[in-house]
Amino acid sequence: MADSSTQSLTMNAAPAAIMDVIADFAAYPEWTGAVKKVEVTDPGRGTRAKRVRFGLDAGLIKDTYELEYTWAGDGLSVTWELVIGQMQKAQHGSYVLRAGASGTEVTYSLTVQLNVPLVGPLRRKAERTIMDTALKELRKRVENA
Repeated sequence: MADSSTQSLTMNAAPAAIMDVIADFAAYPEWTGAVKKVEVTDPGRGTRAKRVRFGLDAGLIKDTYELEYTWAGDGLSVTWELVIGQMQKAQHGSYVLRAGASGTEVTYSLTVQLNVPLVGPLRRKAERTIMDTALKELRKRVENA
């Protein structure tokens, strides 16, 4: 898989509060612009879903895909992998949280491989745009909760 893109943003909230928002998949259509439908297909053990199907509508880009999540025992990170997708051939992502004096730094890494070839610079620009939007939407949700 290609190199991943990574961005970080500091949020004024505790890591547990941020991870709770990340794990509340049912609420994604309320606060994310592009995610229109969410279905937990495997609830996993405990309070964190293992598999989730998403319906994405970002204007020209529409996709239905399923991700499998691995939650760190310390509550400070989560990773995911694409199980199946229409437009995507592969996706790997993660959120890593690090508490600090001025808030919690959230680092989002993402690699997406589409079924339709996309030139490297265009793919990386799309990944950066997705990450920037996701981090800003997450911060707004966390800080206004």
